[in-house]
Amino acid sequence: MKKIKIVAVGKLKEKFFADACEEYLKRLGRFADVSVCEIKDRPDGIAAESSDILQALKGYVILADIGGESKSSEEFSDLLDSAFLRGDTISFVIGGSCGVDQRVRDRADRRVSFGKMTYPHMLMRVIALEQIYRAFTIKEGLPYHK
Repeated sequence: MKKIKIVAVGKLKEKFFADACEEYLKRLGRFADVSVCEIKDRPDGIAAESSDILQALKGYVILADIGGESKSSEEFSDLLDSAFLRGDTISFVIGGSCGVDQRVRDRADRRVSFGKMTYPHMLMRVIALEQIYRAFTIKEGLPYHK
């Protein structure tokens, strides 16, 4: 079975973010084994958080990065599909409020932008899970993606 590991800095504190993430994790269960690895917010900065992120990574790495490539939902679906051809695990990285350091950018196989706007990293987790779910429904030809 395909595996996706969401590597995200911070713990979901707001119930509405946690509920939304749980809903998409439940929906994704029919397509892949999806897990979430929460990296502790580190007061000593992004270097320490980035070290923790690097230790958690496995397989093909996609970094959510405002400086990355912009993709349509269909193109993102194709990206995931091609990444799974390289192995059964994708790590999807969402940095903390201060971002990630160059080591994480260098380790990423792809850097993907979800737009030029800045989102709170907790909301970005919901957005990423929704887009991953959408990507699977596109590949399966399901009516979710209109």
